Amino acid sequence: MPAHRSAALRRTFAALTALPLLALAACGYGSQSTESKTAKVAAGAEKIGGLDTVNIGYFGNLTHATALVGIQKGFFQKELGGTQAKYTTFNAGPSEIEALNGGSIDIGWIGPSPAINGYTKADGANLRIIGGSASGGVKLVVDPDKIKSLKDVKGKKIATPQLGNTQDVAFLNWIAEQGWKVDANTGKGDVSVVRTENSVTPDAYKSGAIDGAWVPEPTASKLVAEGAKVLLDEADLWPDKKFVITNIIVRQEFLKEHPDVVEAVLRGSVETNAFIVSDSDEAKAAANAQLKADSGKELPADVLDPAWKSIQFINDPLASTLQTEADHAVEAGLLENPKLDGIYDLTLLNKVLEAEGDDQVSDAGLGVK
Repeated sequence: MPAHRSAALRRTFAALTALPLLALAACGYGSQSTESKTAKVAAGAEKIGGLDTVNIGYFGNLTHATALVGIQKGFFQKELGGTQAKYTTFNAGPSEIEALNGGSIDIGWIGPSPAINGYTKADGANLRIIGGSASGGVKLVVDPDKIKSLKDVKGKKIATPQLGNTQDVAFLNWIAEQGWKVDANTGKGDVSVVRTENSVTPDAYKSGAIDGAWVPEPTASKLVAEGAKVLLDEADLWPDKKFVITNIIVRQEFLKEHPDVVEAVLRGSVETNAFIVSDSDEAKAAANAQLKADSGKELPADVLDPAWKSIQFINDPLASTLQTEADHAVEAGLLENPKLDGIYDLTLLNKVLEAEGDDQVSDAGLGVK
């Protein structure tokens, strides 16, 4: 780690000791969205541009650990000063996009497919992707008694989290590459694609209702803890083993009206990812603590440890892989001619990265002109 980054982290950690940790209300696991308590603001802190509150959304998944850790350790609230961060948890991309469209949240951590769908359905008028957060953390895990090789997946029942979600699109694309046929909407064909909420998938596996699942962490490792085996890591299908799994999005109106607030959240995100890289064990513990605060449950070590190792936390949104994922959705028949020009605005992220002495990131030609 560069010396300036190490020094910056030490200053950040020292500042954080003066801030109370975020207290969150427990939420029912599996609910579409749950509003959490607001973060506590340090006495005398100044509001950014006079704004009272910024509303932030995220999922209770380890692939959203930048949000989990940043909230738990107070990185976002430190950067926001007297502008209070208010958090809402989601477990489905469409519900988070709906909240963004309705103004219930201003900024959110979300997967690539919901971002693509939200942008295209609104003709590019509702959101921008302003940063990356994570890569990887998706696996095909199966019952080893029923599936011993990739060719054995044919004829089996494999779960994905939701029709058209990021993992569903990836699995449908992989099926097509095997030369097998599946109706994308019904999930019927050479493989039975069973859309199942992540919270339900482990029980479905234990009952024998499914033979495996193409799922993000920590669901994949939960299945492994139940005796499943990893048959394929999706990272192995991508160049450099990197593909976007979590983006940061913002309402365009909010970005236009409150760029300083958006920049503060991005600074918090970059600081959080630096912390995750510099102290992985402490960051992992913080993510687990936030999961417990949100859902009332923490992950056991036999789930948390392997899940954490399979995710890379990065600031680069890996824009070229977003276009590839959109192409996969088109090929599956779930999306028609998406126009993604303008979906990215990485201006503020690159400003933050430059200040930290880090490399700039690319929008792969899909940025605001």
